[in-house]
Amino acid sequence: MIEHELILLGLLKESPKHGYEIKKKIKEVLPLFAGVDLKSIYYPLSILEKKNLVTKRISKAGRRPQRLVYALTPKGESRFKGLLTKSLLNFKRPQFSLDLSLYFLSYMQPDIVKRRLRARILILGKLSKSLRQMISSLKKQKSASLVYILEHNLQMVETESKFLLRLIKTL
Repeated sequence: MIEHELILLGLLKESPKHGYEIKKKIKEVLPLFAGVDLKSIYYPLSILEKKNLVTKRISKAGRRPQRLVYALTPKGESRFKGLLTKSLLNFKRPQFSLDLSLYFLSYMQPDIVKRRLRARILILGKLSKSLRQMISSLKKQKSASLVYILEHNLQMVETESKFLLRLIKTL
């Protein structure tokens, strides 16, 4: 829940938003870097409201139906800053899907392992190319935060590719 709380409070730190705006932002932006699955936002928002971290008000614009608009409270802003600091200093070991496969690598024939690893390197190459394109596009839009995240991801992908090339040579 802490990651969800950080996401919701962070999005509301940008500006007050109605539920659909929050969902849209989560679907469009967060999948680029966050491995979180936030299926429902209304239940977590109601918990944040009970904790006095967010407020909600009814908004009506033109002929549109009424919407609930959520905003950060001063207590919510303080909680957001605390969570952000905690997140920056958190050194939880990242999990890579490859690690589990590497543990059981000895159960596969070396030639099959090499083929699979080469295929993975090709996929990582395509991912690197895609990340570079997104970075270039975002730099033009001056989206510094997303550029930092994607550059970090690009370095991890490139590092994995280098590791796999060395591994193939040793098999």
